[in-house]
Amino acid sequence: MVRPFRSRRPGLSRLIGSLAIGSVLIAGCGAPDAPTPMFSGDFTEFPVSVGARIIEPAESPPPAEPASCTPTASLRPGIAGVGGTLDEIRARGTLVVAVDQNTNLFSFRDPTTGTLTGFGVDLAREVARDLLGDPTKVEFRPLGSDDGAAMLAHRDADLIVRPVALPCESPQDLAFSTVYLETPRRLVVRDGSGISEPADLARRRVCTHDDPASVSALSRIAPKATILAVADWDDCLMAIQQRQVDAVVGAAHLAGIVAQDPNLDIVGPDSDSARYAIALAPGNDDLVRFVNGTLERVRTDGTWTALYDRWLSPLGPAPAPPSPEYRD
Repeated sequence: MVRPFRSRRPGLSRLIGSLAIGSVLIAGCGAPDAPTPMFSGDFTEFPVSVGARIIEPAESPPPAEPASCTPTASLRPGIAGVGGTLDEIRARGTLVVAVDQNTNLFSFRDPTTGTLTGFGVDLAREVARDLLGDPTKVEFRPLGSDDGAAMLAHRDADLIVRPVALPCESPQDLAFSTVYLETPRRLVVRDGSGISEPADLARRRVCTHDDPASVSALSRIAPKATILAVADWDDCLMAIQQRQVDAVVGAAHLAGIVAQDPNLDIVGPDSDSARYAIALAPGNDDLVRFVNGTLERVRTDGTWTALYDRWLSPLGPAPAPPSPEYRD
């Protein structure tokens, strides 16, 4: 069952009245027995972020991901021609990229310079380098909590570079590049939590991003956990710091979370992997092929490994770049 989280913080007058009544009750009688706790996890009921929702464990385990699930196939790289989307971007002189600006180490504002930076931002600049001859010719636009399909449909952005894992069934209103990053899902926990693997999450509250792939994966990894699904990954950092949850489950985002708090650790064996791709508007096959050409270049010339080492090293040594899959 899914239910929205509602803050229980009373207003000031209600709080004062409650305190006054409480003082009389304390003088007149003993306090009632405390209710039996619903969970065994070490969390508190602080008000959580806007838009968060709590997903309680299902009565039966969720189904496994289909073996035939292949959301990663894209179009083969092509030679950049004239006309179409590519010609429009060249005439404009800038590549417009929508990014989430709140994902540390992936796409975030440098606190010193105020400029956007991170793994995804640098990857978008590589597309601009190949298309426009200059990696700085990118206009970054903020992306909301939705998937950004409306921005692409209204031509408010050419690309979306956001670390949201590909679901098994790709949405019909988005096209995707080949996978540019694949990382296993693991756990972030507080030092000394006693949690070391998904089996330890039973009857605990766990945070993840509120997207179909992340929520579905967490339900499979820890079917007896209660899920706190949030709009931004930084909300998971706040939730675990305030002890609203016992753990965070994710993939590439975990690097940015542990980088902000030395009291947090990444633990647990590798579970299923999260796969990330650049989103584009359906029908822009010329741009899809061009982007895939850039991704092929950065895989082979060392750029991808350099970006991983710079931004995602908290996850461990850089693996081999993901191999592309094509459907044509």
